[in-house]
This record gives sequence, C-alpha cells and structure tokens, in this order.
Amino acid sequence: MIRLDKLEVTVLGASGMAGQEYLKLLSNHPFFEVKHITGKSSVGKKLKEVVKFDEDKIDESLLEMTIEKTEVESIKSDLFFSALPSDEALHIEQELAKRGFKVISDASAYRMESDVPLIIPEVNPEHLALIEVQRKKRRWDGFIVTTPNCTTVGLAIVLKPIYSFFGIEEVVVTTMQALSGAGYPGVPSLDIIANVIPYIKEEEEKVSSETLKILGSLEGEIIKPASISLNISCNRVSTINGHLESVFLRTKNDFSLEEIRNILASFKGKPQILKLPSAPEKVIILDERKDRPQPRLDCMAGSVAGMSVVVGRLRKASSRNSLMLTLLSNNVVRGAGGGAVLTAELMFAEKLI
Repeated sequence: MIRLDKLEVTVLGASGMAGQEYLKLLSNHPFFEVKHITGKSSVGKKLKEVVKFDEDKIDESLLEMTIEKTEVESIKSDLFFSALPSDEALHIEQELAKRGFKVISDASAYRMESDVPLIIPEVNPEHLALIEVQRKKRRWDGFIVTTPNCTTVGLAIVLKPIYSFFGIEEVVVTTMQALSGAGYPGVPSLDIIANVIPYIKEEEEKVSSETLKILGSLEGEIIKPASISLNISCNRVSTINGHLESVFLRTKNDFSLEEIRNILASFKGKPQILKLPSAPEKVIILDERKDRPQPRLDCMAGSVAGMSVVVGRLRKASSRNSLMLTLLSNNVVRGAGGGAVLTAELMFAEKLI
C-alpha cells in the first residue's frame, strides 16, 4: 500500500516559525527527504543559526543545511512545501506550478481559487480531484494544493461528522487564538499582556469561507459550498500555542448527546485507514472533564502530538436541535506544517505525487 521510494522535497520559507515546524515533522521522515531549504533575510546562514525554538526536534543534518534564496529558476524538487507569506506565495507558487512542480502550501494566496483543493485529509480528500481541473484550466503540468487557516482546521474537523450525520443549519463560534498564530515576533507585548484583542485582520472572513468550501461537495469541476449560516468572532489571547473555540450549532435533525459523542469519538478518515506516519489514531479526542480542553494542558494531546483536536464541554443548548461545545486544536502542528505534511503523505500513498 505504501511506497518505499522517498521524494526529494524543498521547504520554502524554512527560516520562519512555520517553516521550522515543517522541518521538525520532516526530520527522518519515511516518505520525504529534504534537499533544499529557502528563506529571505537569512540566506547564506545555516539553519541552526536561525532556529528559535525546539532545535533538538530537528535532525542534525537539516540544522547543518544552508538556507538558499527562493529562486524558482534554480531549485528543483519532487515536491515543494510552502510556508511563504501570502504576498510572496502568490507569485512563487504559481511560477513553480507553471514549471511543472508540485506545491503543497499553507499560505492563503490560492485557498479560495475555484480550481485549487483546500484539504484536510480526513475531511475532504475527494477534493484532490480538482488537481486535474486546475491543470486543464491553467494549462500547466504542476499543481498547487492548499491547507486551511489554522483556526479553520479544528472547526472543520469537528463539524464534519456532525454535518454528515445530522446536517447543520447554523454555527456561532467565538475563538481564543494563541500568540503563535501571529508568527514571530507576533503581537507587541504591550498590546497583549494582561489583555485580549477582539480582532484579527481578515481572520473571521477566512474561517467562514474556508470552512464552507471544505465542507462543500464536489460537483463535476466545481465545489458547491456547504449551506450553513456561519458566524465567527476571532480574539487574540495571551496563550502561546493552541486555538480554543467555543461553538454553538443548530442541526437540521434532532440528536442525543450520546449519538454526538459516538460520532465524534469514532470519526476517522483515509489517513487513519492507511496508517500514515503523521495520522493520529484518534482525529477527535473527547475530554469529559468539566474544565477541559485547555491550551497549556491539551495542546499536544494524541498519539501524534498536536495532530488531534480535543473536544469538551458537550451539552445541549436551550433552543431546538442545538449543541454547545469547546474545541482545541494545535495551530502550529495540525493547523500548519502537520496538516500539510499529512496531506502530502496521503497524496504519496495514493500515488498523486
């Protein structure tokens, strides 16, 4: 089932916080071998000179690699992982695809393009069929596959099984998003210490549109977005890692709490069936303790640290067919590099790359 040959990969934007997360996940990976790492201000330096966190989790051979300039004309790989800022990704990812290269990106530049898959491997792997639509439409041999905003990931994973079994009419979400979601150095200390900032630029719009695309159905060559009333309020809080989301939803059909518990706890997808290296045994972990999940305690929960979503505080709300819950997802693992690497593993196993 799983191929034994390794693909040579390049990590674009490897010197940034997101890029370094990719390198942790790709250290000694059974499917992928890092051949090039690129950056901007750190070009010419060894990776070990710019790593800011968790240096011990990156393989020594990668730490000794020299950061190259991101030049599409000179770097060749079987696969490119893009951790570039969106403004750079807009040009560079397109140029790579035009030259026949395969790109998996967690940048927002192409997420909402109609012919670009926006993938959570357990939720909508069938959307990868858009690759051939993209190639035909854009007349290039390569492709761009994207992964969602870090806040979208946890929400879409939890909504998927409920949507499939009961239908969903309305969702209201309030997020409490960690500082690492803003990158490094992130939010100025005097803005966030002893404070909450009830606004993150363009975040609410991204979470809404991306979730509806991911939960949508592939009809021919287009994705029909899910028909859900989705209302999002995003807040930056002074936690380090882990996005906490308080969710109210109303389903089309009635349910019992026991039914909800069962479908969340048993939810799995192709990555679990194929036993991919980055796939957690449980996509969703239910925590019945009254004060969980908590970012500091549960951010790295699961058989593959940081790749599961933790759900707690399940309870029926007062209105018809309504449910309340709290979810926690790791924004730097599942919400960034981990989601992209798992997507690549699925595509590798299914011989799409």
